[in-house]
Amino acid sequence: MSKAFQDYYSPNHSVCFGCGDHNRLGLRIKSVWEGDAAVCRFTPKPEHTAFPGVVYGGLIASLIDCHSIATAIAAAYRAENRDMDTMPPIMCVTGNLNVSFLKPTPMDTELILKAEVKEMTPKKMIVRCSVFAGNEETAKGEVIAIRMPTNFNLPK
Repeated sequence: MSKAFQDYYSPNHSVCFGCGDHNRLGLRIKSVWEGDAAVCRFTPKPEHTAFPGVVYGGLIASLIDCHSIATAIAAAYRAENRDMDTMPPIMCVTGNLNVSFLKPTPMDTELILKAEVKEMTPKKMIVRCSVFAGNEETAKGEVIAIRMPTNFNLPK
């Protein structure tokens, strides 16, 4: 099994609530390529409940946001024919997040997120992401990922 995109993040960038390995209270999602789509699997916990049996929408938005940004970063490395552990690092932040909730997302199943880059320029990427509970698409989102300069957020 290949490493997840997030496994390549530097410790300085691994504190995000959604995807940071260095955030002990975070979601710690993992994203990998499956063909041209990036896939993330996540099982909601009881604390992710909106009301009995239904996942909280804010969690779904967070999953879409972090998975889409990870997809944008990985796609940028792919476009440059670089491995994700090469320098200089590529970092993106969320410029816009738009989520549509299609139907209630049930608590009792693994969620599968599938994301693809729909547009890429040197400074931004548009990523579309769908959330599935079983075979049912329950939410979808579009994220504008903004590529940051190579010295973004480096320790001084």
